[in-house]
Amino acid sequence: MTRDRLVVIGGDAAGMSAAAQARRLRGAGDLEIVVVEQGPDVSYSACGLPYWVGGEVPDRDLLIARTPAQFAADDIEVRLGTRAESIDLTAGSVTTSAGDTLGYDSLVVATGGRPLRPDVPGLDADGVHGVHRLADGADIRAALAAGARRAVVLGGGYIGLEMADVLHGRGLDVTVVLADPFPMAQLDAEMGECVCKAMGDMGIAVQTEQPVREIEVDADGAVAAVRTDEGRYPADLVVLGLGMGPEVALAEAAGLRLGETGAVEVDRTQRSRSHPEVFAAGDCSQTYSRITGEALHVALGTHANKQGWVAGSVIGGRPARFAGVLGTALTKVGDLEIARTGLCTTQAEAAGYDYRTETIEGTTKAGYYPGAEPITVKLLSDRGSGRLLGAQIVGGPGSGKRIDVLATAIWAGLTAEEFAGSDLSYAPPFSPTYDPVLVAARVASRVEQG
Repeated sequence: MTRDRLVVIGGDAAGMSAAAQARRLRGAGDLEIVVVEQGPDVSYSACGLPYWVGGEVPDRDLLIARTPAQFAADDIEVRLGTRAESIDLTAGSVTTSAGDTLGYDSLVVATGGRPLRPDVPGLDADGVHGVHRLADGADIRAALAAGARRAVVLGGGYIGLEMADVLHGRGLDVTVVLADPFPMAQLDAEMGECVCKAMGDMGIAVQTEQPVREIEVDADGAVAAVRTDEGRYPADLVVLGLGMGPEVALAEAAGLRLGETGAVEVDRTQRSRSHPEVFAAGDCSQTYSRITGEALHVALGTHANKQGWVAGSVIGGRPARFAGVLGTALTKVGDLEIARTGLCTTQAEAAGYDYRTETIEGTTKAGYYPGAEPITVKLLSDRGSGRLLGAQIVGGPGSGKRIDVLATAIWAGLTAEEFAGSDLSYAPPFSPTYDPVLVAARVASRVEQG
């Protein structure tokens, strides 16, 4: 009996989730699964790279969820060091760097994202590193071992802040250079100011509204400094934390339709809208906002795993749909925890909402309990209906994970009044009697009611 073949291009979160789920549903009898991965590893946590660099994670192998041998035990063939060179959508085949042509009945494109790189001189100099693959983490660790003392981090998103934090913790003199007015572009200005102040108090220099003009190099071609219109910042290590775009060169060359975000356009089942036998998942695929329905590109591992699961379910014969995103995310710099979900004010305005905002300050525990830390909660709600649209949290230890209950409320379409009446837990070591997220919702509800 001839088996159907599933070919997966890309062996990280989305690709391996798709392969594993298809195998669970189809079994080994009638489906052959081949994964081609250009790198030396599969199923690793890129999100953990800063913490391996910082030493919190002592061993790189701890970042690997499953090995090729473990996938092989489930009859999933993984071809490492093998690049997909082209896709022939008419013939239903993939040509690889090994010279093979793999026919497919179903194809999952999970080529991931590519680090954004400004078009400036010197960006390819020795000493400039991305934070994308395990090899990037190894290169940065090698630079630290070789005596790097001054680091410049370009970008103030999640990876940029996390790298600034861990490099500062390793004793380096760290400068963060931003083109934006504040770190974390999806935070509103006053919340971004809190992050900026906390970094300054730690001893991390933050240079804002300064697009990079050049990476200066020394006589040996190694990085020497980062130059902007406002200043020159010496460095022997430069880390790129400028965000991720979709890696779609292969898909575009094949003729797969791209969406307005530049990522592969898919429907709710992760099928390509132009070629239904092809699925795309993860950072290379376009998704949509749970709130507005508008097309988005959001590069987060949580979404990639879910999208891969959806694609694998459909390939395996079980109906599944991806339910959209809120962009819920969490990070920390020093002891300051930073979290957001839903829409910020810029996004709400762009989407045409008549919204209101309320911001409250509180403590993470009962005020009298040892270790109570400040917390600031900001809510956005729709004026008139009171529906929650977005939330941001900045505060001390114990603050950040509170974003999850707000994400749940926004996901469910609750109003501020409905959420304010919800039954959240209380004990002095964990929260005040009224948790700060409920206080914020009560304020928003009272204002809405006049």
